[in-house]
Amino acid sequence: MLSSRRRRILELTRQRGFVSIEALADHFSVTPQTIRRDINALCAQDLLRRYHGGAGLPSSVENEPYPTRRVRQLAEKRKIGELVADAVPDRASLFVNIGTTTEAVARALVRREGLRVITNNLNVAATLSDNPGYEVIVAGGLVRSRDRGIVGEAAIDLIRQFKVDIGIIGISGIDPDGSLLDFDYREVRVAQAIIENSRAVYLVADHTKFGRNALVRLGSLEQIDTLFTDRAPPPEMMERLREAKVEVRFPQEDEARQESDGAA
Repeated sequence: MLSSRRRRILELTRQRGFVSIEALADHFSVTPQTIRRDINALCAQDLLRRYHGGAGLPSSVENEPYPTRRVRQLAEKRKIGELVADAVPDRASLFVNIGTTTEAVARALVRREGLRVITNNLNVAATLSDNPGYEVIVAGGLVRSRDRGIVGEAAIDLIRQFKVDIGIIGISGIDPDGSLLDFDYREVRVAQAIIENSRAVYLVADHTKFGRNALVRLGSLEQIDTLFTDRAPPPEMMERLREAKVEVRFPQEDEARQESDGAA
């Protein structure tokens, strides 16, 4: 039987993907040692996985169902989409991969002009093709019924024919060591091709992806130019991002930058 605090720790971890010991100690007004004991007990029951500075969810094999992911953190994904749409210039060329966050980005991008987009996501293609000023190219390959993503060698071959301004990719998890993680190796191979053939790479991930575990390694933070997220990453993750020289954009930081530019 779990105590009420340990049940709440589990709930917070499911909401955020990663929770730090320091943040939990502040949240519950207890010592870090108490939180460590709670986390160790939850890990012993395979309910959490211990990481440096905190804990995350243990599942690394299978992602949540697509309908669940599509509505989860919806407001946060909308914020990320708006940040990306502000950063993408008119008439840019883009790759956009599979994911519910990249779909939110696509919905925000419709206000730009003259974009040329190559995607392996039929939902993204449907959204962006509503703008008559866009050129949208859809990769061929196997269409997954669960999320309308396209994977396979044909998709990879098409992507390798282009060199675009910006590749926009979603991810299932960012390990504390800086590894980019996902659940489907076929999807990962397409994302790797996008990274290799983009002049700049934008990673879009809400805060629940920090420290979240997944089975397949896609790459590392060193391959990313800019991370777009909905709130400031935990201190440990922010330090890792600095080491990898990744620019981090989130709403509060973006507002501060705009105010600074205005004052100048």
